[in-house]
Amino acid sequence: MGIVADKIQELRDRETKIKQMGGPKAVAAQLERGKMTARARLDLFFDPGTFREIDMFVTHRGILFGIDKVEIPADGVITGFGKVNGRDVFAFAQDFTARAGSLGEMHAKKITKVMDMALKAGKPFVGFNDSGGARIQEGVDSLSGYGQIFYRNAIASGVIPQISAIMGPCAGGAVYSPAMTDYIFMVKLSSYMFITGPDVIRAVLGEVITQEELGGAMAHAAKSGVSHFACESDADAIDQIKKLLSYYPDNNMEDPPFVQPTDDPNRLCPELEALIPENPMGAYDMKDVIRAIVDDGEFFEIHENYATNIIVGHARLNGRSIGIIANQPKVMAGCLDCDSSDKATRFIRCCDAFNIPMLTIPDVPGYLPGTQQEWGGIIRHGAKLLWCYSEATVPKVTLMVRKDYGGSYLAMCAKDLGADISLAWPTAEIAVMGAEGAANVIFRKEISGAPDPKAKRQEVMDNYKKNLYNPYIAASRGYIDGVIYPAETRKILIECFEMLAGKRQALPPKKHGNIPQ
Repeated sequence: MGIVADKIQELRDRETKIKQMGGPKAVAAQLERGKMTARARLDLFFDPGTFREIDMFVTHRGILFGIDKVEIPADGVITGFGKVNGRDVFAFAQDFTARAGSLGEMHAKKITKVMDMALKAGKPFVGFNDSGGARIQEGVDSLSGYGQIFYRNAIASGVIPQISAIMGPCAGGAVYSPAMTDYIFMVKLSSYMFITGPDVIRAVLGEVITQEELGGAMAHAAKSGVSHFACESDADAIDQIKKLLSYYPDNNMEDPPFVQPTDDPNRLCPELEALIPENPMGAYDMKDVIRAIVDDGEFFEIHENYATNIIVGHARLNGRSIGIIANQPKVMAGCLDCDSSDKATRFIRCCDAFNIPMLTIPDVPGYLPGTQQEWGGIIRHGAKLLWCYSEATVPKVTLMVRKDYGGSYLAMCAKDLGADISLAWPTAEIAVMGAEGAANVIFRKEISGAPDPKAKRQEVMDNYKKNLYNPYIAASRGYIDGVIYPAETRKILIECFEMLAGKRQALPPKKHGNIPQ
């Protein structure tokens, strides 16, 4: 062999060794836990043959506590870029088989380098987190590494989509980077997030709890709201991430991807005519409304298990990506509370940041009453909805289908908060409060003093419904642009969003607003 061939063989040998990651025993242990390896995750995520690894040969520079004698392939993280469904995406995947994927100085530098590249290129960034946390032997260098990642998360926010996949442990300071990204995916029974683990909680508080109960996928998807998705496996999480990316542009200067539609834009939805119950207190599934309207009935729900009294997610109308925010009458009658307000606010701001038009479908009797909500800060949480709808400059269409009362009428993107088009079904009810509430508040004395209070109460309620809260009253004052036939909803919404596709709106110059806490 010549010198050139020797050099090429050396490169091949070095690559082969690094690609073995932590070695056969560590890889086997990873697989036994039901987890994919870091390299397998990247292979599944990127289109075949498109992933280009960078910084494969980076090594740590630690010298304390014997770490200088420890070899960590690729320093425990694989970084690079490739194509996902034909689109450029940057990513990192922490390698738990290599020193538990612990983050040290060079490990962090690899991640921040690829983050900088993604921001400069204006492409989405995805992180596959599977790490034992900071590399203790590297001390403050590890902490600095986390800080540099956090800083970039903040700077890139609203510029490029940032997605975190938690596919193993994520504890202490490591949880803050995912929390600063747009979306978090977790895997049931194999991933967890927490600031302090079960051992510390037991020692300090005497409380006994498992990792899964404390910070597992369902704990964060249903209780804390930290995680947006609880997936069945690593492969399921990767598939869901790809679907989510399909609704988002590469960056904030571009429009969302257009997908050639297969659903007729003029399709009628006769099933919507009979969906609203005759009984005003009756419940129905708002997802039935959404699926009837959108292309091919496909709705990609976000935060499915958290604050289920409100629904958020993505769909398409005639091939165009939209964000949907809707009350769920099946849960708490669709009332707004602290958690649902926060859930909707975050989603609205994400849509607005990435030029995704929004469809709001209110069916809301009001804010949830009670001491728990008042002391929990419903005023400041609810104010966020008013704030973010007012601030959003993307096309905004509101479709009122039934109840839309009081402050919650405004909070669900009323005309006064910037809705470009406000539509209503004939079943819509727009007022300060429902007929029963109005009878109790305004006409209490008149009803109690009547010869037949029950009959008088019914007369008052009928008069209220006829003269105050039917949709034609709001339409007569221009607060509703049109009362439409439910069956024509899809067709009309498509016309509205296509008309608004070229919308341009600028806010007053400022550094940033001060959103309610």
